[in-house]
Amino acid sequence: MKGKLLIVEDEQDLLKLLQITFEKHGYRVFPAREPASGLALARQMKPDLILLDIMLPQMDGLEFCRIIRQETKAPILFLTAKVSEVDRILGLKIGGDDYITKPFSMGELVARVEAHLRRAALAAHPEDGAVGDAEGIAIDLEKREVRVRGKAKNLTPREFDLLKLLLDAEGKILSREAILEKLWGAERMADINARTVDQHVARLRRKLKPEGGRIMTVTKSGYRVRR
Repeated sequence: MKGKLLIVEDEQDLLKLLQITFEKHGYRVFPAREPASGLALARQMKPDLILLDIMLPQMDGLEFCRIIRQETKAPILFLTAKVSEVDRILGLKIGGDDYITKPFSMGELVARVEAHLRRAALAAHPEDGAVGDAEGIAIDLEKREVRVRGKAKNLTPREFDLLKLLLDAEGKILSREAILEKLWGAERMADINARTVDQHVARLRRKLKPEGGRIMTVTKSGYRVRR
């Protein structure tokens, strides 16, 4: 089995098609048509990745993401016909990792899911398990844990990777393009604009308070961590 997927989608035909497709690719799939059952499955089954429609009954996908992001670090991919920049930014702010716009190619969706799971798996098993410290920010590479002044912080896999990337740069400036390539992959750079990086950095700063301000914006250049 490749992994466990939770799919929350209220269109029954699409949900069934997604379930069949991913089961054929070796995944264990937990389908849900309503947010309440989706939340229950997320808490019970601990999926490795969540595919989440935004337009859901009772509770939209953004609110679902906001709730479940407090309980899991699994990648969350939005399935949506809403493609405005405001929608994308909001989804990323509250913990989403990626968007795929309806109608979409099943082949592309499977490839996106595999890419996210591959990166999450690589991040979960780093070669170096040492604990790093950067003036109040302690990062345990083996346990994938971050502490700020001794207090644990709940970061998503991408936020953890972003922090590690910035710390590894040892105070050097990283351009938005370099961050995009490292964290999303060169194949995705054409689909993602620099604002995506800005939103992830902003969210990381908030989570790292009171040390988040040490992630500095370098005008027209990118970001660096002040030691």
